[in-house]
Amino acid sequence: MRSENLFKRQFNEFLRHVQSVGHGHPLGSEREIGRTLGTSRTTVRKCLAAARESGLISRDGAVLRQVEPSELYCEAETIPPTLMVERAFLTWILQSDSGPGQTINALQLARQFGVSSTTIREFLQSFRHFGLMEREAGGKWVFRGMTLEFANELSDIREIFELRSVMRFAELDDGDPSWNELRRLRGEHLKLLETIDTDYHRFSLLDEQLHRLINNASSNRFVTEFYHVISLIFFYHYQWNKKDERSRNEAAVYQHLDYIDAILSRDQKKISQTCTAHLSEARRTLLASITREARLENSSVLPDPAY
Repeated sequence: MRSENLFKRQFNEFLRHVQSVGHGHPLGSEREIGRTLGTSRTTVRKCLAAARESGLISRDGAVLRQVEPSELYCEAETIPPTLMVERAFLTWILQSDSGPGQTINALQLARQFGVSSTTIREFLQSFRHFGLMEREAGGKWVFRGMTLEFANELSDIREIFELRSVMRFAELDDGDPSWNELRRLRGEHLKLLETIDTDYHRFSLLDEQLHRLINNASSNRFVTEFYHVISLIFFYHYQWNKKDERSRNEAAVYQHLDYIDAILSRDQKKISQTCTAHLSEARRTLLASITREARLENSSVLPDPAY
């Protein structure tokens, strides 16, 4: 499954490359295509063979027609299994109305997400090292929450990683698929503003997609591997603290749009300013969420379910 998803993702990138080359123009050699896409010649050969069979390119590698939207694999077929589990887990958090101390049944989640119990256990195990998850008997886990000190340390690392990553993003070639994805996300943010009164909860998923796209530009395995920890923490606490959620999310959408426009401008000063401002606000919101959590735990009053 992993290799199939990888090829489908690479084939989509190949189709976008074909579209950028344009009708009647040659794609170039296998080596040139592989260098452009950052993939092996073996994968390039498979892509070329599929494109010839569908009549997209000629035998000598010239583009014969435009790419049809139906020829692209859907996102669900292209994302790696680990990312699929992470997104499913974060979506579950958003929909379950859960909070710190929530018990998580790994076997139940495996069935719900349609993956193996081993995949779920490995995903949850990655948080155990940080003291964020605790394993219990019967395949159950508990999310323990975190301290203000941990949140500040996490935010420090996030800011270091993302500032470096976003500067790398700004240096990507014009033809890199990441630019089209960034523009697509900009459009999704504008659509969300039109229905913000009812769909404000959708911001969390857009937030995850935008910051992952930026951090992936780092091409640093430690940044991309650590990012799922960052995602879980910010998603979990944003979801748990529902006070002023609609207004907070609307303000964050506008921050994202400023951030995206700065990246599209490639102006390093603007990028640095908007990145710093947005992540500083994210830190403030996270710390406020943890402080509120601590107040509720130390009181005898249960949380208001409206929050």
